[in-house]
Amino acid sequence: MAKNFIEELAWRGMVHDTMPGVEEHLMESMRSAYVGFDPTADSLHIGNLVPIMLLAHYQRCGHKPVALVGGATGMIGDPSGKSSERNLLDEKTLRHNQDAIKNQLAHFLDFESDEANAAVLVNNYDWMKEFSFLDFIRDVGKHITVNYMMSKDSVKNRISSEASEGMSFTEFTYQLVQGYDFLHLYRANSCTIQMGGSDQWGNITTGTELIRRIGSGKGYAITCPLITKSDGSKFGKSEGGNVWLDAKRTSPYKFYQYWLNSSDEDAVKYIKIFTFLTKEDIDALVKEHQEAPHLRVLQKCLAKEITSMVHSDEDFENAEKASNILFSKSFKEDIKTLDEATFLDVFEGVPQAEITKSDIEEGLDMIGALAAKTNFLASNGEARRALKENSVSVNKEKVTEDYKITREDLINDTYVILNKGKRNTYILKVI
Repeated sequence: MAKNFIEELAWRGMVHDTMPGVEEHLMESMRSAYVGFDPTADSLHIGNLVPIMLLAHYQRCGHKPVALVGGATGMIGDPSGKSSERNLLDEKTLRHNQDAIKNQLAHFLDFESDEANAAVLVNNYDWMKEFSFLDFIRDVGKHITVNYMMSKDSVKNRISSEASEGMSFTEFTYQLVQGYDFLHLYRANSCTIQMGGSDQWGNITTGTELIRRIGSGKGYAITCPLITKSDGSKFGKSEGGNVWLDAKRTSPYKFYQYWLNSSDEDAVKYIKIFTFLTKEDIDALVKEHQEAPHLRVLQKCLAKEITSMVHSDEDFENAEKASNILFSKSFKEDIKTLDEATFLDVFEGVPQAEITKSDIEEGLDMIGALAAKTNFLASNGEARRALKENSVSVNKEKVTEDYKITREDLINDTYVILNKGKRNTYILKVI
């Protein structure tokens, strides 16, 4: 007997709305369901993780997941109205992005299995590219009234008197294009369910309406809540913008840090949504966390699970090591094991000054390192005082005024870390 998908989503807090009868429909036999992804970049970001997890849980419950890449909508540009610049893609870019997205989805979904519920990736460009405008308005458009389309919240909100911009024809018809995708997949892939965020309900139900009117069949909708952070800031964004799944866009260290820095309230919610841990395991973790919140058990477990899944166990271990390195008892040895990119991530925002190779070869005195050659401290006198107070360290080891920085101190043959007290860190970079 397949696991009950709706029950699994419900305890994880991942159900916003379902169409009546969908639970019974799923319990009868293996079903196909799809989720759409935007291919305007060659990477997904963590805002896409909820729909990815929907598909992953779906497959684990014995059903067949279909990931749809929205190439047709990528070709006409982003109709969201958020950007004045159209993000138009040529077919070569689209195919490249599609392959990259499939590789990321393969961390969560099994595309290779011989089982009947192996995941499938489709691109709506493949069936929309030959569809002429006249054919589309004749075969699809005539079945949906303008009154029906106008009744959707997504439309009403955009054309209300409060809205600053109107709604383009492209955006207005977007629900028909998405609805047709559902009809096509219903016919070609026996796909009876579409899933997505709660803001997609209107588009999904247009699809179920087309299946009813044109396909004389029954389609279902399942939506999940849009993720919000307890402090009101936007989920999935960091100071540098989107948190991407691609290591070249967001390093595994920064990715790990994003989850590690979750608030207690958010961590309780996220660990249910973004991991495959069982209810029993999560309940035990939450209890352990509540007994000693300062240990951040939940955040550490969340960051481990999701970094290992999106990247690899090795990337997680390196990110964890980098996170703990500032408090490491064997700092000098440990810091040398970090690659340069991770090193710079760890010390992002720390003041840097450049010194020459000859400075190091001659041995750089501490006054020069702190003030004369770097201006980290305001004056040579301030540097001397700090050294006399024994508050200066080189690579986390305390030094006195007569210490000289040499090649032996270099990390990655390039960097030296200076500290004045616990709070002030500086980086010397040899050029």
